[in-house]
Parts: sequence; structure tokens; C-alpha cells
Amino acid sequence: MRVIAGEFRSRPLGTPKGLDTRPTSDRLRETLFNVLAPRIAGSVFLDLYAGSGAVGIEALSRGASHVIFVEHAPPALRAIRSNLASLGIRGNYSIQSHRVSTVLHHLAAAEPKADIVFLDPPYNTAEEYDSTLTLLGDECLPLLAPNAIVIAEHLRKLDLPAASGALHRYRTLKQGDSILSFYSISSVDDPS
Repeated sequence: MRVIAGEFRSRPLGTPKGLDTRPTSDRLRETLFNVLAPRIAGSVFLDLYAGSGAVGIEALSRGASHVIFVEHAPPALRAIRSNLASLGIRGNYSIQSHRVSTVLHHLAAAEPKADIVFLDPPYNTAEEYDSTLTLLGDECLPLLAPNAIVIAEHLRKLDLPAASGALHRYRTLKQGDSILSFYSISSVDDPS
């Protein structure tokens, strides 16, 4: 696994050992960031269920102003810290080592607001998709900037809701067995 583009292009990234973490493939990350390209520079990026941190690190490499990595599993936290250290990244990020729901409640009252939220829970915890989208679209909605987008990576066989509170799906991208579902606060077409 490697950083796809930007300041840290082609640099290798480590992953936690074991099967509990399933990193987003290089190809899917490239697709995701091709879509996000106009929005990344200067953005506040929230990487939920961060795993190795590859998605958030890609955002930093491409010019995000701040990335918040949210991860609870100790092996994944070690991988995130190791990857950041190996790339020499010393700022413009924070690591929240608590459960996603706890962090979302905390961030809802904080500044700055998130411009982009990426969530990729372990596939064996499908209920995390619904609970996280529900929190983001309802009680934790204040953590989102007005034109924020939320992207969920999930298996093709998992059908996510078209809407969750104030969030409405406006786009899906399919690649192999994975789908990226894009949500915005309004029900209008693509907000980019």
C-alpha cells in the first residue's frame, strides 16, 4: 500500500497485522480522491474508523488543512502513528482514540467544522454504518460545514439508506466488490 498522489506520492504505508482491519485499496483511494480533488485543498477531513490512516494521509498529502483520525483499535492506532512518523508528518492532524460515536458527540460542539467525512467501518460491523450516518445526519449535524460531504465505503451487497436525517445520498461509485456512497446535507444534486 502506498500514498497515491501529492506531497508524499508513492511513499509506502504500513497496515495493522491481522484481519480486523481492511485497508482501502490503492485503486479505490485513487477513485475517491479523483472525485474529491476540487474540495481537498484547505479542507478539514474526518477519517472515521481510520485503520492504517491511509485515507486521511492521502488527504494530507493532497493539501487538506487538518485531518482527524478516529480509531479505537490499538493495532490500528499504532499503524497510524507509525505511518505518520515514517512520512515525517508532524502537524495538521489529530488522533482520537475513542469510539466513533463518542468523538462525533465531542466534535459536534467544536471548531473547525468538517468539510469531508469518510467512514469505513469493519465490514463485519454493518450496524456501524447506520448508527454513524444517523449521528451525522441528526444530533451531530453541527460538526459538518454547510457544504460538507460524507462518504461511506461499503460492500456492494450492503444497501445503505438513501437518506439519514439531514443527509441525502447524491452519488454512488462502484468498483469491484466495493461501493462509495456520497451524502450531502441537502437533497440537491452533487454539491461540488
